[in-house]
Amino acid sequence: MPKKNSNTKYYIHPEGWKFAIIFFVISYLISFLYMPASFLGYILTVFTLWFFRNPKRNTPNITNSIISSADGKVCLIDKAYPPEEIGMNVNEMLRICVFMNVFNVHINRSPIAGKINKIVYKKGHFFNASLDKASEKNERSSLVLTNEKGVEIVVVQIAGLIARRILSFVTANKGLDQGERYGLIRFGSRVDIYLPIDSKINCNVGDKVVAGESVLATLAEGL
Repeated sequence: MPKKNSNTKYYIHPEGWKFAIIFFVISYLISFLYMPASFLGYILTVFTLWFFRNPKRNTPNITNSIISSADGKVCLIDKAYPPEEIGMNVNEMLRICVFMNVFNVHINRSPIAGKINKIVYKKGHFFNASLDKASEKNERSSLVLTNEKGVEIVVVQIAGLIARRILSFVTANKGLDQGERYGLIRFGSRVDIYLPIDSKINCNVGDKVVAGESVLATLAEGL
């Protein structure tokens, strides 16, 4: 059985505290030189803590459902091949892309309950993550999951124009519960989910979705 991720107890993800402390210390030192300038640093400190918020989510128990891996807006729904570096010998899959701006929660969650087959990181560019070419050109980290029936789902974290770091909380051959936190991307970015071609799409381009709660699609009966 998949194990619960230990980071669920944090309201602010630990990754955010180090940045907040840096901004706070710099702001405090600047205050001795020029107090008005230090206010900007304190504002950045508060924003950093808010950006790395790590809220609890209630994942619906719906058979065969695919849950959103990211907070944000559905920016693209199409058919595409998964990233070539993961080595999946498959035909086109359905792809749902969710764009996260700097105001969204950036903790990413597993769309299904399953085992992690592999995690593959690839260096790349930092184009605006809302652009179509971001899926192919930008820095990314791909997670291949297999559910209990052997169905493979691919989740790709894609760095954006501002995002410069993709973080993973998990390793290959581990299990994930549906809706469990598995990684984050610092600042504006995107997540692409690749599904079997016969899956039923339950969202539209432009929809605002919530990681760990919004149902993006449903696997075909029997999968």
